[in-house]
Amino acid sequence: MDRIPLEDNVEDVVGKVLRGRKLKPEDVASRAGVELPKLKALLAGEFDEATARAVAPVLDLGADALVALGQRSWYPADPGEIDGLACFNTPYGDMFVNAFLAWDPATKEAAAFDTGSDCAPALALARERGLNVTHVFLTHTHPDHIADLAALTAGTGAPAYVSHLEPTGDARAVKEGDVWRLGALTVRAIATSGHTKGGTTFFVTGLARPLAAVGDAMFAGSMGGGNVSYEDALRNNVEKLLALPDETLILPGHGPVASIGEQKQHNPFFTAASRN
Repeated sequence: MDRIPLEDNVEDVVGKVLRGRKLKPEDVASRAGVELPKLKALLAGEFDEATARAVAPVLDLGADALVALGQRSWYPADPGEIDGLACFNTPYGDMFVNAFLAWDPATKEAAAFDTGSDCAPALALARERGLNVTHVFLTHTHPDHIADLAALTAGTGAPAYVSHLEPTGDARAVKEGDVWRLGALTVRAIATSGHTKGGTTFFVTGLARPLAAVGDAMFAGSMGGGNVSYEDALRNNVEKLLALPDETLILPGHGPVASIGEQKQHNPFFTAASRN
């Protein structure tokens, strides 16, 4: 897979905790024993290891993982080509968004996960490989993830599926625990709300490695903002996603893929002592 930049930097991670827990920078600086201007500089993108290490325990973040993020010394290992999986990274405004296809290499039965800003590359690959896309799974309904839904469903003839808490158009309602089978693949819905009310992860087994299409619940080295509930987002990640097998590849809405095992070791949200 092409090398896609990490979605978040140190300032993004620290900012998400501050917003999610409604913390004031001056209070965090006081508790961490750092000067407020230094914390504000960190939040502005000026990385300083001492400041990052000081604020990490106050924010319940893993200090070593936070510093590695700031030093740009960690990037997830390349999983190599996986027969039955393709990633599409398309521009949306000033950012990029991911969409995925997963299929049974034997039967060619396939599913799409989110749409990206342009589903044309996914449709082209499906035609090239002779895939029969029978399901379009939506992790959540933020515009960047469903931007080309009409074209994707029209181009494949497949119905869309989305959480019953986030209905959109003619998409069929999904609840946690729902299961679908596509040839040798099994897809199971896991409710991972917090970033959105009905955020859903689709856990896929049957390929060389398990896959988890997580949307914006989790990123390589970070997680989505807890727009609805930071605590729910964090708890669902820890209790549900980190409980998946370590070899599981997360397929995030932004940034590169990473394994659950790597997240446990290198994601500052999940490496604090209280989460070990």
